[in-house]
Amino acid sequence: MNFQPLVRATMPVLMLLSCNSVFAQTNLIVNGDFEQTTVQSSGQWDSHYPYVNVTGWTSAGYNFLFTPGSADTTGVYSSENTKQLILWGPNSGSANGLPATSPTGGNFVGMDGAYQVGAISQVITGLHAGHTYQLNFYWAAAQQHGYTGDTTEKIKATLGSQFHTTSTISNPSEAFSGWTEQSFDYIATGGTETLSLLAIGTPSGVPPFALIDGVSMYDLSEVTPEPGAMALAAAGFVGFAGAVVRRRRAARK
Repeated sequence: MNFQPLVRATMPVLMLLSCNSVFAQTNLIVNGDFEQTTVQSSGQWDSHYPYVNVTGWTSAGYNFLFTPGSADTTGVYSSENTKQLILWGPNSGSANGLPATSPTGGNFVGMDGAYQVGAISQVITGLHAGHTYQLNFYWAAAQQHGYTGDTTEKIKATLGSQFHTTSTISNPSEAFSGWTEQSFDYIATGGTETLSLLAIGTPSGVPPFALIDGVSMYDLSEVTPEPGAMALAAAGFVGFAGAVVRRRRAARK
């Protein structure tokens, strides 16, 4: 049997799958949406004064977990005289577009980039030396309520000894930049490395905040088709094979 017509017939299906790049990859980040917590409230999050603990992550700076709708309303509790910390937003006097929820629809982390600066971090396991890994996250720039003045914000993302830094956002007084998606690539040097995300802002005294959510990391060498994609390919192959066989039988009559 000549399989060339069959091969030509199945090529569109295979090309479609290739163009769509439908792959089932393993996210190596634990709790990248910051939804899993041991204290269900907004608050400061660090090893010295923990109002909230976030599963899979540690915090070493003036960093906060904001639950949906809390950023510009009830705010969060901080170690500074246990006062509430609120961001500028529609409910706190600035029509800057700060939404009630993050891009993933839930909690997000706010990191002061100019006061008691410290990273949030997570130990990543299951890496393969020499493989390229892509880190993805959403981030935005904001400012603490009660302070005015233009600010700048950026995030430094480090995996092991390698780091990348986002572009710097110049944020007008009382403004919110809007959420943006960021991706960085790293080459693993071992099976276990620490990921750290650090806010860097200016100036001090008018608290610049970097917001972050939706953290994920994937091995770009892992290209296993999803079950649905494999089923589609198989169905297409069988369908075209059947058509070729029926056409040949009809030609012999």
